[in-house]
Amino acid sequence: MVKKRGKPSASELVIITGMSGSGKGSMLRAMEDLGYYAVDNLPVELIPKFADLVRDSTSTRHAALVVDVREGTGLKKFPAIFRSIKSSVKARLVFLEADDDTIVHRFSETRRPHPLAAGEKAIGQSIIEERRLLAPIRALADLSINTSKFNVHDLRDFIRQKFQGEGDESRILIYLTSFGFRHGVPPDCDLVFDVRFLPNPNYIPKYKKLTGKNPAVARFIRSFPQTGEFIGKISELLTYLLPHYIAEGKSYLTIGFGCTGGHHRSVMIAESIRKNLAAAGYQTKVTHRDLAKPV
Repeated sequence: MVKKRGKPSASELVIITGMSGSGKGSMLRAMEDLGYYAVDNLPVELIPKFADLVRDSTSTRHAALVVDVREGTGLKKFPAIFRSIKSSVKARLVFLEADDDTIVHRFSETRRPHPLAAGEKAIGQSIIEERRLLAPIRALADLSINTSKFNVHDLRDFIRQKFQGEGDESRILIYLTSFGFRHGVPPDCDLVFDVRFLPNPNYIPKYKKLTGKNPAVARFIRSFPQTGEFIGKISELLTYLLPHYIAEGKSYLTIGFGCTGGHHRSVMIAESIRKNLAAAGYQTKVTHRDLAKPV
């Protein structure tokens, strides 16, 4: 499949790879919308010739292609090929991945077989094998993106911000998530804050079945001076840290707030911090991982 539209401002070859079910097709379509010449599943042996075309052509100087485990045994040649073409053309390697549970859910929704599925092999085994096969390629990536929290629209927006060539390097997506420590710490958090020092509404009968999104519960938590102090200090810390993360090239940041069950304090704090960061001009999204779980 080869498609072409428009013309982006930067000249480069973007190679998209990563886990099956991580959104490589969605990213390729987003690149196409930005004007990149889009190629899906180009044989590895043809990549050097395609790179020469990108370098020498006056009409196809902006391209994106997908390489993944559908290539079969030829995928082993990719690391050497990528190192070789980088010496002659501006090339970036983007690796997409997602948590195992997310990948399993996505394959279940689409009812498509995993590319490595054979016979009675469970999808979990296919995911493990794919991670092993892709490990040498992942190590070469210029940009790694975990798409577990992205829906299709989020991913396309993220890609547009990264590749539209507007020169705005200050863009960063901030994901805030509440969780309960009894259910485990989310593995993808860059920063984790423990809010179990705040008074717990769970012990007040009228609040027990509600959540931190309820105005009455939020007022109760805010009624203690340490709550406002914590929100203010953490917001100040994050607005200090974020420009430094951006300067280091970080594209998205996941911040976790944990309480005991993930229903009250962590929810209210995550919502409050999100509002403060949004008011400071940052793009934010909040999720509450454990609201559906028992109190």
